[in-house]
Amino acid sequence: MSFQLFDLAGFVGVLLIVISYLLLQLEKLPSSSPRYSLLNAVGALLIMVSLIFAFNFSAFVVEAFWFLISLLGLWKALRTRKHSNTGSQSPK
Repeated sequence: MSFQLFDLAGFVGVLLIVISYLLLQLEKLPSSSPRYSLLNAVGALLIMVSLIFAFNFSAFVVEAFWFLISLLGLWKALRTRKHSNTGSQSPK
């Protein structure tokens, strides 16, 4: 068995998702953090890249949903942060 570049991408993707989940469980990174969603989105994207070269339909579908849901979480976290920064400023 040879280890290709796309295997490395998939392995790094898995590491990112597992690390983000570990940090969540250790209460080092809240699920509302943009970093949590970003780690998950990048991880899922890297796994999808690896799946393009060694395709598995069901795994690809799971990762596509994981990626989209992570983007939703990232958007929500950034929107919440923007609204909290805007609300903290005093009117002129």
